[in-house]
This record gives sequence, structure tokens and C-alpha cells, in this order.
Amino acid sequence: MSKPEMTADPMREVTQAVSGFLGEFRDFQGEIELKLQQTEERLTMLDRKTHHAARPHLAAETDSGAPHRKAFHDYLRSGDDDGLRGLEFEQKALSTVVNSDGGFLVDPQTAEQVQSVLYSAASLRAVAQVVHVEATSYDVLIDHADLGAGWASETAAAAETDTPLIDRISIPLHELSALPKASQRLLDDSAFDVEGWLAGRIADKFARAEAAAFITGDGADKPRGILDHTIVAEGGWSWGNLGYIATGTEGGLGDGDAIVDLVYALGARYRANATFVMNSKTAGIVRKLKDADGRFLWSDGLAAGEPARLMGYPVLVAEDMPDAATNSYSIAFGDFAAGYTVAERPDLRVLRDPFSAKPHVLFYATKRVGGDVSDFAAIKLLKFGTS
Repeated sequence: MSKPEMTADPMREVTQAVSGFLGEFRDFQGEIELKLQQTEERLTMLDRKTHHAARPHLAAETDSGAPHRKAFHDYLRSGDDDGLRGLEFEQKALSTVVNSDGGFLVDPQTAEQVQSVLYSAASLRAVAQVVHVEATSYDVLIDHADLGAGWASETAAAAETDTPLIDRISIPLHELSALPKASQRLLDDSAFDVEGWLAGRIADKFARAEAAAFITGDGADKPRGILDHTIVAEGGWSWGNLGYIATGTEGGLGDGDAIVDLVYALGARYRANATFVMNSKTAGIVRKLKDADGRFLWSDGLAAGEPARLMGYPVLVAEDMPDAATNSYSIAFGDFAAGYTVAERPDLRVLRDPFSAKPHVLFYATKRVGGDVSDFAAIKLLKFGTS
């Protein structure tokens, strides 16, 4: 009789089975934890994207290190335009391509700094109507004649009334440029604020060029100024001309009564928003005038930043107005928001040129702006002459 076969140890089999189960369970637990971690990462990334997209555009860029500022900074300092070419914004904050003439649009902060200086500069821009356009010109439609009207009885036939007259004034945009330069050694200095320096130089150049053009520009490749139009005596004024009041004194103001006449030569609907415009030398003469009771016609602003006033109307001191001289038109008075329109494209373009002026680097900055009289009845001039 043969011996029975030996069976495996039951305890050993149970131990092996439990060990195998625990191993498989640990593997399963690891897979579950990995999937949970991946899901959590995807949810976190989705939440960040949603939060990023929901925030204002510039605020979102700040979180990511303001890539447009860094790219523009690199371009100004070293000419590296890879960052500018690669950037794509949801809004048109920065051009990602080079235009036909070359150059990139500056970042929003620099553009706003330039604009703030232009608006604060002493020029007609401060009181004129300013419009932003994308075209090459801006048309102003002016209805300068009253629509005919008449009284009608119940039984009588209605009389035909006159047709209103509409004028179209086209304001072309011209290219305004500045060409500041800096040495490459200065640009390599990290302590040098290249963006601030560039904005300041461009703003100063643009502000002075604009201010002069809005007063005396001839309209040839520049805005047309108020003094470039035909100027006639107020008694013979007609549309298309600017009317003037004479002081009665060669090169002087006389007793100042002409200023009162100037104010009331302007229509009542324009006087409510009217401003005097003159340069500093003329202002020095005007502020000495007194009325019959010995009171000064000129009064300084009551608070910081407020303009001085003449006969109760604000005074804009624009240095491009002519000095008081024989037959000069040294004072303008009018509602310039109605009478003069500045049209401009809001972008500012900068091209870096490291070759033309070695060892210096040139920055060719351009913008497009135009300006012209849009309502000839809204502006009057004071002529320092006898007639």
C-alpha cells in the first residue's frame, strides 16, 4: 500500500493568497490615487484659465509677468523682436506683425503715458474735440443754416420752407514723427528706464509739433491751424472765414473794451463753453486790465490746476499764439470743442534703427493726427490794430 501524497501547508497558502491580494490592492490604490491627482490637476488648471480669462485684459497680463511689456523692453534695448512677433493678444494691445514701413506698436502703459502728456500740454488739444478714427481722414458734417419754418392756419395751404445747408469738412490724418536716439551702452545699463525715457522724449516732441500746427499749421502734411484760415472783420463775416474784432490800438489793447466786444461777438450758444486762448506775453498784458471800478478783469484759479479766468471765462495759455504786435491776432475766443476737431489714430508705432547713427540707436516713432476748424461760427479773434 502506497503512502498518501503530502498536501501543502494550509497556513502557507493562506499567507500567499493574502499577500497577493494586498499587492494587487496596493497597485489598484496607486492607480486610483494617480487618477485622482491627474483629475485634480486638470480641475486646477481649468479653474486658473477660467479665472484668468474672466479678469480684465491688462490684469491678466500682469499675472503672467506682463509679456507685452517684457517683449517691448527687449526690443528697445537689444532689438530682439522675437517676443513681439510671437505674442498674440485677445485685444489689440500690441501689434504682432511689422507694418509696411516697419515698427511695432508700443505697449499700452507707454502709449497712455504719451497720451497723458499730449492732453496736458498747453495746446488746443486741451479744449478741442478729439476723436479717434481708424481711417485716413475724418469727415465733419455741419448744418450751418436754420431749417425753414412757418406758421400755418387750419385751412390755408402750407408754404414750402427753405432747405437746410449741409457742409462736409474733411480732416485728413498726417504722420507725426519723432527720432530720439540713445547710445547702446546706455541701453545696456539696466538702471536706465528706457521705456520712460522714450515716452518722455516722444511726448515732448509730439506735443510741441501738435501745438504749433493747431495754431499756425498750413494743412500741408500737417494739421491746419486756426490762423491759417481767411480772417475777416466781424461785420463782414461769412461761413468759411473767421471773424475778428479790432482793439482800436496799433499793437495794443487800449482800454480793454475790445475784449468785451470780442466776448459778445460770439453767439450765445457758444459762449457757455467758451475759452480764451493766448500766449504768456499777451496774458501778462491782459491781466493788468481793469474795469471802470478799478477791478481786474483777470482772476487766477481758486484751486491748484484750475485755469485763470478772464471776464469769467477760462484762459488757455498756448505759447504758439502770436505775441501782441501791430495787426497781430494774438487772442482767440470761442467754443473750441465745437469749433476745432482733432482726429487721430490711437496707436503709436516705434521702429528701432541701430545702423544709421552708430554708435547710437535711433527710435523712429510715428503716429497719425489731423486737425482743422469744424465750425467757423464758434471761434472769434482779437486783432491788435485800428481796424
